[in-house]
Amino acid sequence: VQLQASGGGLVHPGGSLRLSCTASGFTVADYGIGWFRQAPGKEREGVASSSASDGSTSYERSVKGRFTISRDNAKNTVYLQMSDLTPEDTAIYYCAAAPGLVAPPLTLPSVYDTWGQGTQVTVSS
Repeated sequence: VQLQASGGGLVHPGGSLRLSCTASGFTVADYGIGWFRQAPGKEREGVASSSASDGSTSYERSVKGRFTISRDNAKNTVYLQMSDLTPEDTAIYYCAAAPGLVAPPLTLPSVYDTWGQGTQVTVSS
């Protein structure tokens, strides 16, 4: 059971990136999926989540309107489309899966029991 996060990189302020989170050993269609990030010297914070039950999504306040989480069940992959990036978005981004069809709140990362290895996103001019 694994999650593989990819798609990070260096981008200028105002730019966009799409992160991918591909599962192996389980089906994302049966799990709540969350994206989290951790910047140097800061605590990990939840960014976005997606429930498998009804496709409902949730976003951290600072990314709402700029980030979009989506699923491609055929590819067993969840995406995080990020736009209008700022230096404050610089962090290692992790995807995580929680058992059950409803994604747990982003404030409860401990409920997510399968984590990917992280992908670095750097926003700099």
